[in-house]
Amino acid sequence: MKRIATACSTNKSTLLAIGEVRAQIGTMNTKMVVFFASSIHEPEAVSRTMRDAFPGALVVGCSTAGEIVTGKMLKESIVAMAFSPEAVEDVALGVVSEVGKGPVAQKIGDVFAGFEKHYGRKMEELDFSKYVGIILIDGLSAAEERVMDKIGDLTNVLFVGGSAGDDLKFARTYVYANGKAYTDAAILLLLKPAVGFDILKTQSFRTTGKKLVATEVVEASREVISFNDKPAALAYAEALGTTVEDAANQFMSHPLGLLAGEEIFVRSPQQVLDGKMVFFCNVLEGMELSILSSTDIVADTRNAIKAKNGRQGSIAGIVNFHCILRTLELEKDNLTEAYGNVFSGVPTVGFSTYGEEYLGHINQTATMLLLR
Repeated sequence: MKRIATACSTNKSTLLAIGEVRAQIGTMNTKMVVFFASSIHEPEAVSRTMRDAFPGALVVGCSTAGEIVTGKMLKESIVAMAFSPEAVEDVALGVVSEVGKGPVAQKIGDVFAGFEKHYGRKMEELDFSKYVGIILIDGLSAAEERVMDKIGDLTNVLFVGGSAGDDLKFARTYVYANGKAYTDAAILLLLKPAVGFDILKTQSFRTTGKKLVATEVVEASREVISFNDKPAALAYAEALGTTVEDAANQFMSHPLGLLAGEEIFVRSPQQVLDGKMVFFCNVLEGMELSILSSTDIVADTRNAIKAKNGRQGSIAGIVNFHCILRTLELEKDNLTEAYGNVFSGVPTVGFSTYGEEYLGHINQTATMLLLR
């Protein structure tokens, strides 16, 4: 009996695509379904139809900027992973609404109170080696840092996930839960895997040794006014030996990184605006960042998964939250097929995100939940 199954469809008809996904999952006893759907599919219709296709299962998902399924990277598709009770022993769901409007502490507290009622234990008492969280959040809300910070304040359970996309239209992104579509919201899942799990964070960069200190920022808009007391774009360009006019061309291969020991947490610049640099996630005043240089995404990912496989038992399934900037780099280098092949040996589902969640909000990273 299958514990985890994946499915996909590139049919442009939402009804037909989900029919194909349902047929591929087959007759397994399904406790939970996680799906990722291109923005070509109307939000309410795709969420409702997915719920109806799996009656009795908890069904969640989000809109994307590209999809990943076992052995493939896709576009304009729906991909899904179904979990039996032998893979996920228990799961609880909460929706945090209006994450971009005002404080989120009480809203997350209310969701966690629901989790505590479901599991019969306080969140701070849960064994983080037996429980894990998934977060799917509106990728245009600019609320990821506040949500992740509050989650970290309230529990030691790790939450991993991604920010929903909309195929680079940057108009509106959606998260889906049990037949409903939400914008300006986050979906939180608290899972108790039946066997075990691991979390993998991988980014394909090395440090160059060049440092920039953020000396003036506008945190709300993710803008850095100055690095090293110079206009931000000028300081960045000088560190790379290039011009302000060329600076944006360096962003993909030379983002910035916050270092914690040897661990890198990537902060990706988005644009130069009147000498300022606008980022895809927050840079705080006084933060020292390292300029990074890109390495081999395919080889790095293959090696990272190989290092995890077998360490605590073989990997039974992977949920991959993969930055759209990594996808764009793979497309530029004609490596999407090679990247997909990395996941040909294990059931995998994922999507190209507008940001990744793991101990905060990061960019140009893949954060993965590995189920045993």
